[in-house]
Amino acid sequence: SVTINAEPAKVWAKVGDFNGMPGWHPAVADSKASDGNNIGSQRTLTLTGGGKVIEELEELDSKKMILKYRMKEGVLPVTNYASTLSVKAIDGGKSLVEWRGAFYRGYPNNDPPPDRNDEAAEKAITGVYKSGLENLKRVVEQ
Repeated sequence: SVTINAEPAKVWAKVGDFNGMPGWHPAVADSKASDGNNIGSQRTLTLTGGGKVIEELEELDSKKMILKYRMKEGVLPVTNYASTLSVKAIDGGKSLVEWRGAFYRGYPNNDPPPDRNDEAAEKAITGVYKSGLENLKRVVEQ
């Protein structure tokens, strides 16, 4: 999570656009969504370091400021990855952004290789969240 010195509506304008991740996440160079902010829309994220991730929008509630999606395929060392981004108002006209996910390591069987074990999965997702939230704060507060 991160606290942002901006009204929730301003933060949600960035986070609530399923196709808008290149505007605030430093690891995402491009995004193409099949059906905008409609449930079932699939976005293909092209990453700055190479590779692609395909995700599907499962829920978008602008009133509650919640966006939920699930990864269909991609270069991250995880399986069954689902995530929720939410924006909440807090005191002083600020916003609290929470990014939560659930996933399994990339190799579900015993004795996973080092690049697809529990530690690799946690490191990858934590890195995605931390870099994204830090940059979102920077972008919105500018």
